[in-house]
Amino acid sequence: MTFDDCSSLDLKGDKALLHLANDSAPIKCNSFGANESVSGEVVFNTGMVGYPEALTDPSYRGQILVLTYPLIGNYGVPDESVLDELGLPLYFESKDIHITGLVVSSYSWEHSHWAAQKSLGKWLTDNRIPGVYGIDTRELTKNLREVGSMLGKIEIKESCRRSFHEGGYYLWKGEQS
Repeated sequence: MTFDDCSSLDLKGDKALLHLANDSAPIKCNSFGANESVSGEVVFNTGMVGYPEALTDPSYRGQILVLTYPLIGNYGVPDESVLDELGLPLYFESKDIHITGLVVSSYSWEHSHWAAQKSLGKWLTDNRIPGVYGIDTRELTKNLREVGSMLGKIEIKESCRRSFHEGGYYLWKGEQS
């Protein structure tokens, strides 16, 4: 889903950009999670479930993780204090989030699951990790598969908030319809 395809969605969060080191134009998106700009190696995960596990996987340490599953955040985040019989986190790969940033196609602002203790956005905010959505993550993943991982930067533009256009479309400040 490109930014232009999102015009009819209820977009929340601040304006953000995903910059890639391949000299392509920055990708417009929206933010959730922490309002911080970060940089790192952009990598992907094609798993269909388990974003709490992916974010706490130490192999993603310091990386900007792209998740290809089309909807992320709908079941929230389970209780971090629940441990297994060995004293390890039951629902996570480790006790910390290891990614630097998160890129998803569509973020669910509402979550519902019996084990959820908080939203994904709140969890990311608590850990100072930015997330962005409104990006065609499958197209981005195809590009990463062809070229290989590359450096990138998530830039949160909290000073450039959206305004509502009378025709029902969200526009960035200074953007023409």
